[in-house]
Amino acid sequence: MARLATTIEAILYLKSQPLSLAAIAEYAKCDKNDAQEALLELMDDYAHRDSALEVVETPTGYCLQLRTSFQDLMQNLIPPEIGVGALRTLAAIALKGSIAQTELVELRGSGAYQQVQELVQLGYVRKRRQSEGRSYLLQVTDKFHQYFELDQLPKQLELPFNAVGRGRATSESDPEQSEETYD
Repeated sequence: MARLATTIEAILYLKSQPLSLAAIAEYAKCDKNDAQEALLELMDDYAHRDSALEVVETPTGYCLQLRTSFQDLMQNLIPPEIGVGALRTLAAIALKGSIAQTELVELRGSGAYQQVQELVQLGYVRKRRQSEGRSYLLQVTDKFHQYFELDQLPKQLELPFNAVGRGRATSESDPEQSEETYD
């Protein structure tokens, strides 16, 4: 049978959130004193390891987490959550291939300016000044393709742009279709 510290390590890994001492003891099927002793052993073990992980006590309980010295790496590999509005703006840019920022604002509204700025900072969108006019040309970046793994989609899922847009806006191939507004 695995020693208690190893069992608690597995519990912290699997739960992926801070747990109280009582919850750890319940999951490990032991009493609180044994759980606390095993936790101290585990924390000491991680403190002396050359590891990217550590066991820490937070205000809400104990957890297994990435050491703070690896936060920059985490932010590069796992971007923060993108809001629904920014995600829809990103989808519009991706579907168009490249789009003038003024055209995007007409489609998505004035909030698109802030969303584009956020997407540029996250590295999903590239913004270039057009030679004509004052608007920027927007395109998705390689980071967008890598993160959303679009290269790995099966070929049968790829649809031509007009098929994706049907029912949402007027299609060039069907001039009698009524125009609807975007979300």
